[in-house]
Amino acid sequence: MSALDIVKAHYAAGAAGDPAGMAKDFADDIVWIEAEGGPFPGRFVGMPAIGAGVFGPLFEAFDNFRVLTDEFIVDGKTVVMIGRYAAVAKATGKPVEARVVHKWTVRDGKIVEMEQIVDSHLMWLAQQP
Repeated sequence: MSALDIVKAHYAAGAAGDPAGMAKDFADDIVWIEAEGGPFPGRFVGMPAIGAGVFGPLFEAFDNFRVLTDEFIVDGKTVVMIGRYAAVAKATGKPVEARVVHKWTVRDGKIVEMEQIVDSHLMWLAQQP
C-alpha cells in the first residue's frame, strides 16, 4: 500500500467507528503531536499514550466527533490532509467545525508520526459557556 492508501485507511476506519482499524498501521513507537493551544496539546509516543492523552479526553469533551477530509497532498513518505473537525462540545452543547491539517510520515508501511495543526480558538470557544 502507498503512504496515501495507509493514511486514507486510517480516516476510513475512524469514520466507521473502528478504533483498532485506525491504529492498525501505527508503528509501536508512533509520535503523535497535538498543536499547542489546542484542547489536548503535547507530544505522545505510542498508542497507550495517545489513547490516554488524546482520544480519551477528546471523546470525554466532544460528542459526534469526526474528521472531514477535504484534500490530500503527497510527497513521498509524507501525506498532508487538509480538512475539518466537526463535533459538539459536551459541556455546552455548542457545535464546532474547525479547520485542521494533519501531517503524516509513513515508513516501511507504518505510520511513524502525525502532527496536527488546528484552529484551536474555535475548539476552545465551543467549550466555553
